[in-house]
Amino acid sequence: MSGRSRLLTYVVVLALVLGAVLLTRATLVVPVRVDSASMDPTYAEGDVVLVSRRPPDVDDLTRGDLVVFRSPEDGTRAIKRVIALGGQAVVVLDGVLFVDAEPVDEPYVDPELVDGYYSRTFMVPEDSVFVMGDNRGNSVDSRDYGSVHASDLMGRTLLTLWPPGG
Repeated sequence: MSGRSRLLTYVVVLALVLGAVLLTRATLVVPVRVDSASMDPTYAEGDVVLVSRRPPDVDDLTRGDLVVFRSPEDGTRAIKRVIALGGQAVVVLDGVLFVDAEPVDEPYVDPELVDGYYSRTFMVPEDSVFVMGDNRGNSVDSRDYGSVHASDLMGRTLLTLWPPGG
């Protein structure tokens, strides 16, 4: 194979790879930068996560899923953890999360960062989710602005892109 043929092959392969990346990003996934420390220790401010472009169906979500949504507070993109689904009751007592009167094991929350917070009981409407940041003392979430409606869900986090191995 001549040098010119080899160069043409490299250009074609590079164009195909670039096209595949652009098509994937436009239709399937998008990288999102974490803009706050509200998800520590799961995600640090500045981490980049890969997020599905397809909004999740509320019926397919489970407690613990990480979702990206338009914040009811100001319309900005936010990443939080699903705590409860439509029809469930949520309350925080002495820093312990209860869903439908059952304490929830939360290995992703640093107990040192949870204060003796009390909240009112929230009833999650159908077609909505109740979300909270893992850094409970430093998170504006459903305790502040209420449940997130399914129409505001933008995607589900898939993996951490940066830092590698994060």
